[in-house]
Amino acid sequence: ESADVFGFPRFVDGVPVVVKVTGLLFSRHHRPGHDGGPGGGDDDPVDPTARFDRPVPIGVSTGHPAITAGTICCRVTDGTYAYALSNNHVYANQNQANIGDSVIQPGTYDGGTVGTDNIGALSDFQPILFGGADNTIDAAIALTSTGYLGNATPSDGYGTPKSTTMTPRINLKVQKYGRTTGLTKGRVSAINAIVNVGYSGGVVRFVNQIIIEPGSFSAGGDSGSLIVSNDRSSKRKPVGLLFAGSFFITIANPIGDVLSRFGVTIDGD
Repeated sequence: ESADVFGFPRFVDGVPVVVKVTGLLFSRHHRPGHDGGPGGGDDDPVDPTARFDRPVPIGVSTGHPAITAGTICCRVTDGTYAYALSNNHVYANQNQANIGDSVIQPGTYDGGTVGTDNIGALSDFQPILFGGADNTIDAAIALTSTGYLGNATPSDGYGTPKSTTMTPRINLKVQKYGRTTGLTKGRVSAINAIVNVGYSGGVVRFVNQIIIEPGSFSAGGDSGSLIVSNDRSSKRKPVGLLFAGSFFITIANPIGDVLSRFGVTIDGD
């Protein structure tokens, strides 16, 4: 692959154009044979694909029973009930699930089964719009309880996210904890991005997205991870909901858009 692609304008509305190779972009649910390497926590490494005692931590394997596996983003609340947040393609199976369907931990690919491993039930999801329409989030929530879901990562992660979110900015240092690559760190390289993402149901257009580098920041199975600030002045403030990527970049929805859609706040510090 090469950035030497002909046909791009040198300027758009007076702004210089910089061509960067991203590779094909795909949703980040687990695809067999696409596991990434281990994370980088400071404590003894934890296996995020394992079954955890209840209440389970955030950042570990989860999913609708019909999908392979994704990641629990965080615990959110509407002031009355607790919910597990993740992607539509993790909890709602790309619009194919029904409200009330089981959500399990770990995900099916990691040995989770309905009945034994339930942590909640699908409560709401933002439909993914195929066919070229603009999308802003890939998100869903599952009704749960504080007895089933905790609000911190495993011991080798970043801990408990803040309840107060922040708006991403270029070069902001960020981190995440996910099912496949554990704890990873990166930086925001672009905001307000327009991207076309491949799903099993087709290509989907997203607008107003966050781009994070390097490519090792995430891998298949990390879909749903909460991206938080790693900046000294705003450490652990939520920034985005990870949902897609390639070998070169990771893509996230602005977390504020996600929380507003469901009328919830992050149940954290």
